[in-house]
Amino acid sequence: MKIGILVGMENTFPPALIEKINNMDAGVTAEYVKTGGVRMGEGNEYRLIFDRISHEIPFYRSYLKHAVLNGTIVVNNPFWWSADEKFFGYSLAARLGLAVPKTVLLPQKNYKQGVTDASLRNLEFPLDWDGIIEYIGMPAILKPHDGGGWRDVYKVN
Repeated sequence: MKIGILVGMENTFPPALIEKINNMDAGVTAEYVKTGGVRMGEGNEYRLIFDRISHEIPFYRSYLKHAVLNGTIVVNNPFWWSADEKFFGYSLAARLGLAVPKTVLLPQKNYKQGVTDASLRNLEFPLDWDGIIEYIGMPAILKPHDGGGWRDVYKVN
């Protein structure tokens, strides 16, 4: 059986995982996924793919959905991507009794073209920053509700 690892710039966990799997001598091998033009209806050589990047690359997301359709197991479900965001995940973890830092979902700063003030009329403005800071405490971590790789993450004092 062959396992594929689909990654971006991350270079600590993936090579360690590949080395660990390949050194187990259990009839399983692991390697970085290589893909180019994906033909509809054709499978790939991997029984399992660990996805560490498709949240950033739509091509990879489509590739992985196609792989699932053709029998490959994909860890980090590419179908969940549009529903996967940190605030829901933290809320679910808290509901399950896991320790989660106090978290506040904030409206985004910028919107795609075509969004007008009328589209945002349900938003409270200005935000109750004093109440938010009192709830979460300082310092705080500010990060996007989706994405990964510690991109656009800031410590706020």
